[in-house]
Amino acid sequence: MSSSHLPFGAMSRLAWRNLWRNHRRTAIMLLAIAVGVWAMIFMTALMRGMVDQMIEDGIDALPGQVQVHHPAFRDDPSIDHRIPQPDAGKARGLQSPEVSGWTSRLRVPAMISSERNNRGVTLLGVDPQGEIALGFDPHSIIEGRFLESVDDNGLVVGAKLLERLETRLGKRVVVMSQDPENNIADRGFRIVGVYKAKLSSLEEAFIYGGLTTIQALLEVPGEVSEIAVTGHDYRDIDAVYRLVSGVYGEGFETLPWMELETYLGMMLKMMDGFVLVWIIVIFLALSFGLANTLMMAVFERIREIGLMQALGMKPSAILYQILLESLMLLTLGLLAGNVLAVASILPVQDGIDVSAVAEGMEMMGASSVLYPALKLKDLLMANTVVIVLGILTSLLPAWRASQYRPVEAIAKI
Repeated sequence: MSSSHLPFGAMSRLAWRNLWRNHRRTAIMLLAIAVGVWAMIFMTALMRGMVDQMIEDGIDALPGQVQVHHPAFRDDPSIDHRIPQPDAGKARGLQSPEVSGWTSRLRVPAMISSERNNRGVTLLGVDPQGEIALGFDPHSIIEGRFLESVDDNGLVVGAKLLERLETRLGKRVVVMSQDPENNIADRGFRIVGVYKAKLSSLEEAFIYGGLTTIQALLEVPGEVSEIAVTGHDYRDIDAVYRLVSGVYGEGFETLPWMELETYLGMMLKMMDGFVLVWIIVIFLALSFGLANTLMMAVFERIREIGLMQALGMKPSAILYQILLESLMLLTLGLLAGNVLAVASILPVQDGIDVSAVAEGMEMMGASSVLYPALKLKDLLMANTVVIVLGILTSLLPAWRASQYRPVEAIAKI
């Protein structure tokens, strides 16, 4: 077989030997690619984990992935805009494999006052079992207990709010709000539980009471502000949304979480595009080094390339050989980078404590613990971008090598 049509095995061996002619240069380039790939994947996992955590915390604060309200409730979240509690028919309609939990809540603005201070809060009348099914963590109660039933006469408040009110567990506070007749509705409650939220701002925002107890306080028996429904995956709630919309139909406003919290929904949509831009920016910096390495390798072998052409090797075969060298270099760098990334992410998947910058993280809506999220699609995207851009970067030195004239190349010293 002529040298112009070398078999793949022979071409591969030739490319491999040429790659390691200058061990130091190749090793440096491999290190640069490996570190770059590691940085792409590790930082992407951190950003993905932070965004996922922000979205999950935001949904926990809503809570529920789909909510049903009075059509005017979002514009004016007062007691005037309420809906009936689900009857037996609607309750059966919400019992579906797509639904992991649902509950009804009475949600109104209120004022809470202790002996020393007072604060504006959101008063939530809840069914404790429904809240737990929706995602409330009983282990977040750091003092006392959670509500035991819809008739519970106690109050559960956040740790930060307790500090602001300068009171403690077991003390009585007064909660004031407005009933449908615009009269002041107030009542004394004993603090029976203190919860710790992932975001301290939530601890000052919400207080929990039994649903029936709060309905009696506001004189709205059998009525609530919202129905909250959650599915198994917040990224895919189409089936849950269709189900809830079908159960409630017209006369109610049924919305998924990405419309209730447009900022979080926008973040989820932008994340994939942001990851792609991040990967491209990192590799563009590496591509200059890759192009330089291959260009230097070509310049060192000008006479050899001319001799191979003189013996009958076609320019296309030389182009193919240089691209094969680039592919080998990229593959080795990717392998090392992927191993480094996985090895550095797996040990910290249980969380990275960044409490030193907790205030700044909370301003962005993130908690003080980051949970890196290593996604298969991010790994595939990083590897694909590196291979594609690497081959494109290698085209210039490969084309230059294939364009030498044999006589002129052999004459070079």
